[in-house]
Amino acid sequence: MAGQLTADERLLDYVRAMSLRDDDVLSELRAETAGMPMLRAMLVLPEEAQLLALLVRVTGASNVLEVGTFTGYSSLTMARALPPGGQVVTCDISERWTGIARRYWERAGVADRIDLRLGDAAKTLDELLEQRGPGSFDLAFVDADKANYHRYYEQSLALVRPGGLLALDNTLFFGKVVDPAAQDPDTLAIRELNTLLRDDDRVDISMLAVADGLTLVHKKP
Repeated sequence: MAGQLTADERLLDYVRAMSLRDDDVLSELRAETAGMPMLRAMLVLPEEAQLLALLVRVTGASNVLEVGTFTGYSSLTMARALPPGGQVVTCDISERWTGIARRYWERAGVADRIDLRLGDAAKTLDELLEQRGPGSFDLAFVDADKANYHRYYEQSLALVRPGGLLALDNTLFFGKVVDPAAQDPDTLAIRELNTLLRDDDRVDISMLAVADGLTLVHKKP
């Protein structure tokens, strides 16, 4: 039985050459974001964003929630995958980075499918729960500040319908989750979340060793 492969750059290049459906808008957005060296690690990898778009399509999701917009790459790919009349509601605190996102959403022709909520994400999620009610989203993607992941998970789980899907990014957190010496608040928060997910009988889960770790969560009917 084959074990887990180590995905070096050569293998990643092959994966992208064989599967990535790219265009100028996506590649230029990645390039602009990669030009900010201190922040490039925050960008979702292209193969992960393409997986999110595939999940939107195969689940038939028309209402998508995103916690953490950054420069809008994952928002763009998911918005493109929506059926007619679908919408992505995305939350972020930065006008600067979402200003870049807005430019590329316009270029891609999906700006009318994306509702950007600027402000504290936890407060925004509470407002969405009050405005729309529980179970008002089909799919949620969480990729924001790690210290609040537990809270975002509980809020997103309430907002996603029974039978819906959540995707939680960075659940391997640069591999630090298995390093006993890593005791920083972000790593501790991810470890806490992973333990919670493992033991949460409200959901089915699958932790994938792709990108920086992606855990898929199915909310049981």
